[in-house]
Amino acid sequence: MDVSLFDFELPDALIALRPASPRDTARMLVVHADGRLEHRHVRDLPEYLGAGDVLLLNDTKVIPARLFGQRLRQAGPAKIEVLLHRRLGPDRYSVLARPARKLTVGDVLRFGDMEAEVAARGENGEAEIRFALSGAALDAAIAAEGQMPLPPYIAGKRKADDKDRVDYQTLFARAEGSVAAPTAGLHFTPDLFAALDRKDVAREAVTLHVGLGTFLPVTADDTAKHRMHAERAVLDARTASRLNAVHGQGGRIAAVGSTSLRTLESAAGGDGVIRPFDGDTDIFITPGYRFRAADLMLTNFHLPRSTLFMLVAAFMSLDVMRAAYAEAIRENYRFYSYGDACLLIRAGG
Repeated sequence: MDVSLFDFELPDALIALRPASPRDTARMLVVHADGRLEHRHVRDLPEYLGAGDVLLLNDTKVIPARLFGQRLRQAGPAKIEVLLHRRLGPDRYSVLARPARKLTVGDVLRFGDMEAEVAARGENGEAEIRFALSGAALDAAIAAEGQMPLPPYIAGKRKADDKDRVDYQTLFARAEGSVAAPTAGLHFTPDLFAALDRKDVAREAVTLHVGLGTFLPVTADDTAKHRMHAERAVLDARTASRLNAVHGQGGRIAAVGSTSLRTLESAAGGDGVIRPFDGDTDIFITPGYRFRAADLMLTNFHLPRSTLFMLVAAFMSLDVMRAAYAEAIRENYRFYSYGDACLLIRAGG
């Protein structure tokens, strides 16, 4: 499909720089399959779910993956910034470096008290670096020295601060490994979970470590030419069994965010049966995709021409989502990672 079909104009003032407080007071645009729209708040989510339904959450945890330091050289140190985007071993990471043009294998990098050596170079600023520290010692050093990797549209307007260490993390984050938050999950609070419990709505978790692809725009003119970066995803046998039981008993699976949905769809077969999954997924969902397991989706408002907007257009139809986004812009909804949410209820959901 022509990527320009997924373009739209967004006023800069609608890009949220901080989350709503409390988190569940964020607005929620409810989008029905027939195009009907309702203006609600995230705290109203229990009204759309009931006994037998399940929320599917992504329990990944964001690491403070942005490091600022120096590249040591004979002519004197030069500033460098790296984004740790995938762990390759106890002491090694795949990174996105800036500036990367003069970076060479063997270069020594220093970030505070940490040192690393460039082990390999890739394309478009990608590199592999090996730290002098390893394992838990490296984790502790990164936690002390690193900054939360806010998306460029926030980082370009303000610096990350200590508040982001809490704000840019879900209430249920457990498995460290992401360089971006599964942002739909940021809206949940203890009060909202308690309200869902009163409705007997179950909760299950998968893990997808959000990687470099979340920062990369779609540069191709045709969706068929875009290559997704692979990300590690896990859906275990116990969770698969419980999710299959939900569908078997007539319940619905509500995916919280695109990462939960992509993990679910990677694990589901063409017969709709969900099987354990542990590996890399590069699933790219665009209009025409036949969904196998997801019935509803809670998600934030996404960037124009992004793979995430393409995914929601596939879930509901491009026409419905273009109309929904136009309404959200007219009504001054807040967009992107710290912004408001939409609840997508597709046909049959």
